[in-house]
Amino acid sequence: MNCTLNSDRECLKVVDTFRLPPQLTAHCDEIAEADGIVIVHPNWWGQPPAILKGWIDRVFRPGVVYNFLEGDNGEGIPIGLLKAHTAIVFNTSNTPIDRENAIFGDPLELIWRKCIFDLCGIKSFYRQMFCVVVTSTDKQRKEWLGQVKETIIRLFQRDVILV
Repeated sequence: MNCTLNSDRECLKVVDTFRLPPQLTAHCDEIAEADGIVIVHPNWWGQPPAILKGWIDRVFRPGVVYNFLEGDNGEGIPIGLLKAHTAIVFNTSNTPIDRENAIFGDPLELIWRKCIFDLCGIKSFYRQMFCVVVTSTDKQRKEWLGQVKETIIRLFQRDVILV
């Protein structure tokens, strides 16, 4: 089948019949059924690392995290399907927060909030950046882990074990 912009719906039907590898199917099932989502990654040139981006591209797929209305060939706004109401993203960085915001406009906030979770039906989003990692002390990193634990307990209202 020759997929073009006008035949997106037909292409999605082909994709729907494609058998996903079992591990990818498991990830799709887990994200669809999750009560909450926590993602931790470094700020990698203003974006998630490539391996995480590849995971998002394979798991955050039509029929799993979003769909379009019938008759919408992909030009509309997706309808989010995720069961989770809250997503948390923790980032590490070697760029001070003031510089990140002033120079780059905090691209990770835009990517996660507007380009991913808003379109997947997530109602509550929280993100926190820990920096500057390269000059941080052991004591500071332990404090950051404490903040992670407190945030998860506060937003998910359950205890957490950090490993």
